[in-house]
Amino acid sequence: MLVDFSQIKNILQNCRIIAVVGLSPKGSRPSNEVAVYLQQNGYTVIPVNPGQTEILGQICYPDLQSIPTPVDIVNIFRRSELVEPVVADAIQIKAGVVWMQQDIVNERAAEMARRAGLTVIMDRCIKVDHQDLLP
Repeated sequence: MLVDFSQIKNILQNCRIIAVVGLSPKGSRPSNEVAVYLQQNGYTVIPVNPGQTEILGQICYPDLQSIPTPVDIVNIFRRSELVEPVVADAIQIKAGVVWMQQDIVNERAAEMARRAGLTVIMDRCIKVDHQDLLP
């Protein structure tokens, strides 16, 4: 699959509110490292994890539909086979972008999101792309 780096750069420059689904409160976990990086680079990070009430100083929501504000990007840290319900929720809340982190691939979920008009980035790390494209 070809990667449109200009599209990714545009997303990273213009989308500022990122819901991180599967965000771990543990600092050693990739989801936490990525979320901290995003916060440090001026993004609003909204944690989504049903087992937590607060992560990184932010209210943590049990699911996307519980978030009371608009979301630009839904950044997914869930196993590939668990992505479809998250994408369905992303469609419901009218997010603009579904971003499946590196090693997360679900073509059915991606097609579902595209049909609903969402931009899909799959199998890519948002932190790495930010570092590469917006130095």
